[in-house]
Amino acid sequence: MTRDVIVVGAGPVGLMMAGELRLGGVDVVVYEKLPAPPRESRGASFTRRTAESFDQRGLLGRLGETEPADSHFGGVPIDLGMLDENHRGARGVSQFRTERMLEDWAAELGVPVRRGYEVTGVRETPEGVVVSFEGPEGRGEDTARYVVGCDGGRSTIRKLVGIDFPGPEPTRGFYTADVTGIETRRRRIGENLPDGSMIMAMDLENGVTRVVAYERGMRPKDRDSLSYTELADAWQRLTGESIHHGQCRWISCFTDASRVAAEYRRGRVFLAGDATHVQPPAMAQGLSVGVQDAVNLGWKLAAAVNGWAPEGLLDTYHAERHPIGQQLARNARAAIELRLTGEETAPLRGVLSELVAHKDAAAHLAGILSGLGIRYGMGPGDHPLLGRRMPPDRELVLSDGSRTRIAGLLHSARGVLVATDGAGAAAQSAEDWADRIDIVTGAWADGPKAAPEAVLVRPDGYVAWTSPGSDGDLTDVLAHWFGTTRATAQPA
Repeated sequence: MTRDVIVVGAGPVGLMMAGELRLGGVDVVVYEKLPAPPRESRGASFTRRTAESFDQRGLLGRLGETEPADSHFGGVPIDLGMLDENHRGARGVSQFRTERMLEDWAAELGVPVRRGYEVTGVRETPEGVVVSFEGPEGRGEDTARYVVGCDGGRSTIRKLVGIDFPGPEPTRGFYTADVTGIETRRRRIGENLPDGSMIMAMDLENGVTRVVAYERGMRPKDRDSLSYTELADAWQRLTGESIHHGQCRWISCFTDASRVAAEYRRGRVFLAGDATHVQPPAMAQGLSVGVQDAVNLGWKLAAAVNGWAPEGLLDTYHAERHPIGQQLARNARAAIELRLTGEETAPLRGVLSELVAHKDAAAHLAGILSGLGIRYGMGPGDHPLLGRRMPPDRELVLSDGSRTRIAGLLHSARGVLVATDGAGAAAQSAEDWADRIDIVTGAWADGPKAAPEAVLVRPDGYVAWTSPGSDGDLTDVLAHWFGTTRATAQPA
């Protein structure tokens, strides 16, 4: 049996990828080497754009209550209250909670997750990819048209395919643990100490506190040899507080390594999430950028499987997401040096603090950190939304008088053309693509000045065309992203 897609890795990125593909009608299976979901929670927050990505699929509410997160760069706070848009992400959300939500969603969609199956080999054939694995019943093979490696920073898929993972070697180690039974002052964005050390304490759920300690000169250490006593000793030296009495639920040592894969695609094999980019946990970006990788690639890969992907569509995944990974690596290195160099960089922190007091500078930096500043190349045009995400809270009044948010129109992971009363010609032009996009007519709830007469939104929520504002013809843009109409669909 040849499947459409094999996803390797059942973390948040792999599960999001599988759900996206299944929404596109793809036969997808997830292989995960761990026999059961891990209980530890490496990630404890996600960015605003990732919250919006969950919202676009109707998933955000499933996470329950979340707490808005502040923003900072290298410990320099950014006042998000002065900005026109909401850049606040969510904090205190354990990765286990996010994974559980995504696995429940994937199960509802009919995605099988094979736990205890470790991929040991990948070879590409003219027709697809053969995956070798070690499973509960021994060795086996499975075949698929495509493989997506979502298997973390030490990605087996990346190594098997031979994709380079360049970046400087780590020089610092951060001790981090989830602890119950302690009371300590919350330092949610971290607290820089004069000598270049840093401490952080934030709430998770159920009385769990995430603590992070970096003592200047602390080197990377194997997490299997790290004891809670070592972390508690460092914490006491840095703060004067004792947390030795706490009950440690999980402990690890992260590093300041910051790398990005040289290729996000090689042939029929793709990488996403930490398999393509790793960075220090202090940036709180890894899970978020990985989820956005999945939302970018999922609909494109589904288009290829279903036979209507235009030429070059799959290559836009690397073209759009690799620069984001490079920016993430650069920013992580800059933020860590800014945060942990001590008094030597105090003047630089002072200058940055002055800059982010200005609205434009704060908006630019906040946009990088929240993901709201992402702008993909969508051809010539001067509309400010072109290439950016369509604000998911923007409302339409439909012909029957009911209201709907843009996020609600994207739950099925299809493209959407919104046409107001003055854009009947655009709606008519798009009819030939009605098997791939939804055509929605109505009026903007907050008036015509809030958005263009017509707007084409890709399944990942980004604006591909506007009227007025885009120089390209709508039918050309539709063909570029959604293929030629009335063509005989031939699965790739």
